[in-house]
Amino acid sequence: MLDTVVGRDAEIRALQHAFKSKEAELIAVVGRRRVGKTFLIREVFASRIAFEVTGLQHATTATQIQHFHFNLIQQFDRPELPLADNWLRTFFDLQRILDEGESDKRRVLFFDELPWLAGRRREFLTAFGAFWNGWAVKRNVVVVICGSAASWMIEKVVNDTGGLYNRITKRIYLKPFTLAETQLFLQRKGVDYPPKMLAELYMILGGIPHYLKEIDSGKSLVQNIDALCFAPTGALRNEFDQLYPALFRDAERHIRVIRALANRRQGMTRSEVVKKSGLPEGGNTTQVLTELEQSSFIQSYYQFGKKRKGKVYRLVDEYSLFYLRFIETNKEEGAGTWMQLSQTQAYKIWSGYAFENLGLKHLPEIKRALGIDGIYSQSSSFYRRGTDTQGGVQIDFLIDRNDQVIDLVEAKFHDEPFSITKAYAAQLREKRRRFREATGTRKLLRIVMLTPYGVVPGGYAEELVPQSIVLEDLY
Repeated sequence: MLDTVVGRDAEIRALQHAFKSKEAELIAVVGRRRVGKTFLIREVFASRIAFEVTGLQHATTATQIQHFHFNLIQQFDRPELPLADNWLRTFFDLQRILDEGESDKRRVLFFDELPWLAGRRREFLTAFGAFWNGWAVKRNVVVVICGSAASWMIEKVVNDTGGLYNRITKRIYLKPFTLAETQLFLQRKGVDYPPKMLAELYMILGGIPHYLKEIDSGKSLVQNIDALCFAPTGALRNEFDQLYPALFRDAERHIRVIRALANRRQGMTRSEVVKKSGLPEGGNTTQVLTELEQSSFIQSYYQFGKKRKGKVYRLVDEYSLFYLRFIETNKEEGAGTWMQLSQTQAYKIWSGYAFENLGLKHLPEIKRALGIDGIYSQSSSFYRRGTDTQGGVQIDFLIDRNDQVIDLVEAKFHDEPFSITKAYAAQLREKRRRFREATGTRKLLRIVMLTPYGVVPGGYAEELVPQSIVLEDLY
């Protein structure tokens, strides 16, 4: 069965190790919506799952209990089982049924979309804590809990201070696919796009398996994006409207932050986010930012030289950025929409930002290609506004190395090897000078180009770019 799973090697090992252990295991699997959590658990444990239940979105406690009850009846063939009126009794029913089965056999219990099951009240987690502490911990079981609302899972379960305090035995944070994993996933579907085309697909959909599985091997990239994002029945045409409400309560606040960040390529400080989004200056805004970051929609990092303040937030969810730039305002344009939009200046602006994001998500691969993966380093952004006396400077991203070198990375999404002209060479020298002036660093400053096909050798490239990274280095 596991030959159907792409990547996830570390996660599979962790799950298998837990299954083979001699003690009860409580595993928390956290990851954003559509990233493949349920698929992974079902593939790894397959027929070993003795009981599985998935929470219902926006359901009342009574409906959740009834849904749980129906699963008990169906999965254990217990039509005579009376409906419980609270969570404690519901979990007692589960315990009693399991105790009547093969107690010496290792069994897996899978609770999917736990935040939906629990709802807003504490009763479910209280009952679940009693179930684990009073029954499961003494049995030969593996209990897996899953949730797309990553912030809820971390706050209410992983970092719980109540009955589940310090009870999680394994924590698995499932991330979107990398470029290499995306390539392998698509190849198994018969889709073998060349590197630049694959990168463009990744820049639109990200490494989200549920999105990628919709790619049709019989269509070109442009045709696929048209069909998925712009056609009236496109699977991703309205995904944005469903994505955030499925994860967050009062999701309008989260959406306002996403919309604000989509308009600022270099990211925003917290105060800028507050001003642009219209959110209140208070603790709730911090919570919204934290929830979005824990769910991998945004990323925060300090600008170079600002470790205590100056944190910048950046939108890194590919689909959200693409939706806000293109889908939202062009849904009704009909067939061939993406063919037209992909030839516009707006596309060029978007592709530059999206390609930077792709690079930021593949920093381990970039460091490996540069031969510095064994050197301690930190990555960050840098942006300084221009003033009357000083010119502005923006570095796409930089790698501050412990060997007294800083790599200033320039990302260019071009259709052919990038040629460094005399004018662009002057821009690079000036950017490097302004960065040194603004930071006062004494480290060696190296310019590194990240492009699909590399840099045209010779000329100014030989002087200014000692190394360049191509897309194939990221696989």
